[in-house]
Amino acid sequence: MTFFLSLWLLLLLLLCHWKGRFDTESEKPPVVSGTSQVDAKASPGSHRYNVNYPSLGQCIIINNKNFERHTGMGERNGTDLDAESAMKTFTALGYKVRPPRNDLTVQKIRELFKSGEDHSQSASFVCVLLSHGEEGVIYGTDGVVELKELTRYFRGDQCRSLVGKPKLFFIQACRGTGLDCGTETESCIETDSVSDHSSTERIPVEADFLYAYSTAPGYYSWRNVATGSWFVQSLCSLLLAHSGHLEIMQILTRVNHKVALEFQSNSNLPGFNRMKQMPCIVSMLTKEFYFS
Repeated sequence: MTFFLSLWLLLLLLLCHWKGRFDTESEKPPVVSGTSQVDAKASPGSHRYNVNYPSLGQCIIINNKNFERHTGMGERNGTDLDAESAMKTFTALGYKVRPPRNDLTVQKIRELFKSGEDHSQSASFVCVLLSHGEEGVIYGTDGVVELKELTRYFRGDQCRSLVGKPKLFFIQACRGTGLDCGTETESCIETDSVSDHSSTERIPVEADFLYAYSTAPGYYSWRNVATGSWFVQSLCSLLLAHSGHLEIMQILTRVNHKVALEFQSNSNLPGFNRMKQMPCIVSMLTKEFYFS
């Protein structure tokens, strides 16, 4: 009898011991061997564009200053300063920047955009357009061309090597003849001065474009002949200041703020003095874009 009682107590102790072990281990988080944290920039499911390519991308700059007489367009003094600033800025960001293409006709612009280059080793693409314009069109030296005709060469169904990659267009041009006289704000704004995975996905062909216009639809775009345009100079300074830590839309919002609040026109022409300007961002980006 004593033997069986001792055996029963021993079994009970063993049962309690093993139950405690199972209960304790079940509370521990599972350990998966051989795993490591994946960089968000390279993750297929990330909300960031992947910039882990041999090159950040190409940047082309079209700088039209002089126009044929029949167009009625005057000389764009100060635009060379914008072209120089854009070239220095995007080179500093890591882009392969070609020297600015100056005074291109409509046909030359088409040929440049139709070149069909391979962007498979690039993370993105940038184009800076400096010219006269109207709503929906940009001027070559001899006439106008629709922006959508030019940008379609980079759509997903036309340029396979840029599918899923950001395509950024920065456009310094008028979009009409409207003048923004501004309005008073109740808040006090202090300023020193007012200066001139391998699975296949289907995505829309218009996806991953961003258009940063110097002005809102229908409005005039201002340019200082001595210092360059309000928009391009603000864009370049803020890209250099914040590209290392801010996302592109955050930077462009700061550009909007700077142009809207820090600039107004200084003109002797009736109705042209103390005018304001509001840049406009049109984004079809599907992820966040950081330059690094």
